[in-house]
Amino acid sequence: MQALLDVILPVFLVMGFGYAAVWRGWFKDEWVEGLMRFTQNFAIPCLLFRNIAGMDLGQDFDLAMLTSFYAGAFGGFLAALLGARLIFGRPWPDAVAIGFVGLFSNSVLLGLPIMERAYGAGALAPNYSIIALHAPFCYAIGITAMELARGAGGGARAAVPRILRAVFRNALVIGILLGFAVNLGGVAVPGVLTDAVDMMTRAALPAALFGLGGTLYRYRPEGDMRTILYVVGCSLVLHPAITWGLATALGVGTGALRSAVLTAAMAPGVNAYVFANMYGVARRVAASAVLIATGLTVLTAWFWISVLP
Repeated sequence: MQALLDVILPVFLVMGFGYAAVWRGWFKDEWVEGLMRFTQNFAIPCLLFRNIAGMDLGQDFDLAMLTSFYAGAFGGFLAALLGARLIFGRPWPDAVAIGFVGLFSNSVLLGLPIMERAYGAGALAPNYSIIALHAPFCYAIGITAMELARGAGGGARAAVPRILRAVFRNALVIGILLGFAVNLGGVAVPGVLTDAVDMMTRAALPAALFGLGGTLYRYRPEGDMRTILYVVGCSLVLHPAITWGLATALGVGTGALRSAVLTAAMAPGVNAYVFANMYGVARRVAASAVLIATGLTVLTAWFWISVLP
């Protein structure tokens, strides 16, 4: 109970303020759009750049941890995709978009603040190693599967340019790549620049949480509840369970285990809806799953914080 009060509820209260502000008309919808553009295109890329530039890559990139997390993510994708197709009879493109909901955890806007409040800022290095691979991994799987499901000419080969455009136009990926360039190149960044970047990073998470709350106000549940609850289960239950089982079997250290499992236990990110909207399929399922799973993350995060070492 203390973990719920001290760690998780403050994060969700900030989101709740954003949700209530938009609901009551105190914060306009277009302001939310602007705030999210600021956080996702500027502040959070600065946060990722700053932390990846300073990482010890040899120590923080734990292959066993990354294998555990991404095997769990892929398991969530397959279970959601096949369930949507075989249990609920959705067309293949719908099934891929629903699978993407089971694949894409909210590793930044939820994973970072909850992990930081639970274990401190010093525990975040494994989170950043997960985040560094997250967008490329998820978009590569999602776009390739969607192109195959739609029967696009050229199959997987034709999907490659689309994958590359989606990945390398993403501001988060650009921030990550710049961080790697500075880290691997041993570039000495001037102090005045790092101070400016640090000012941006301090704004990133609280502003993003407030904006996420406002964004979620749009995604009120509307039908398809059996499918929505199924994919929420794939995201919040199956993904962290696979990650925990594999990480335990592979002997992943305590800090990396916490990062991998807690990140896996986060709700699907808003990008899950963006992906569905990009193809015009399963938008209601994706939007409602993001909203419902975000609320239920209070319980899943509390559970894992309680049982993890």
